[in-house]
Amino acid sequence: MLSVISPAKSLDFETPPTTAHYTQPDLLDRSQTLVDILRGYSPQRLSELMGISDKLAGLNAARFAEWQPPFTPENAKPAAQAFQGDVYQGLAADTFSDTDSAFAQDHLRILSGLYGLLRPLDLIQPYRLEMGTRLENPAGKDLYAFWKPLLTEELGKAVAASGSPVLLNLASNEYFKAIDPKRLKARIITPVFKDEKNGKLKIISFYAKKARGLMAAWVIRQRLDDPDGLKDFDIAGYRYNATLSEGDTLVFTRAESAS
Repeated sequence: MLSVISPAKSLDFETPPTTAHYTQPDLLDRSQTLVDILRGYSPQRLSELMGISDKLAGLNAARFAEWQPPFTPENAKPAAQAFQGDVYQGLAADTFSDTDSAFAQDHLRILSGLYGLLRPLDLIQPYRLEMGTRLENPAGKDLYAFWKPLLTEELGKAVAASGSPVLLNLASNEYFKAIDPKRLKARIITPVFKDEKNGKLKIISFYAKKARGLMAAWVIRQRLDDPDGLKDFDIAGYRYNATLSEGDTLVFTRAESAS
């Protein structure tokens, strides 16, 4: 079983990684194509393209200008520890043991607008490029056109190599749209996390994102390869809700008192 998560906008390249192990991203030649395009954008145009402030646009223009393989521990950081944000608070990759990290390398992938598909220990340099960005490129009008065929193929290979034809979709809708489910030879299981608020169950973005990371970490630490075992997930007060679940959409709910 392979899990897939989204990246994060927030990055931490100041804190040293807790592992000395690292790998190189597999799709850097494709990343280079995008960087070459983005280097032709002024900060103002980047601001308009990405819907970000002038300050952030200037920062990312500088990042694209400085982006340069080969990646080393001196100029890059393992992806699972470089990304910050809600999902990665739940994942807490900096607490993984060496055996946890080794399992994660084979059973967890991170979708990325710039890097395509990352393993947790793949080195990355700082960037901002969301998958939904309408960046014109040789393949079409946006990043979905650029990545979808290749990411579907590569993710399919990773699922097959994981030992079980099951994909645990813990990614956001924006990022999972970069995959063609019909071409992916895998059973896709999508967990949904709902919290009770004022007596009603609803998806609360902050909690749901963190729960995705918590489940990804739990799967890694449990060495889980049987999708039926997902129903035993009981971290941070969440419990499997059989009544609300349907097919391969597994709903986990949490009482207001447990949040």
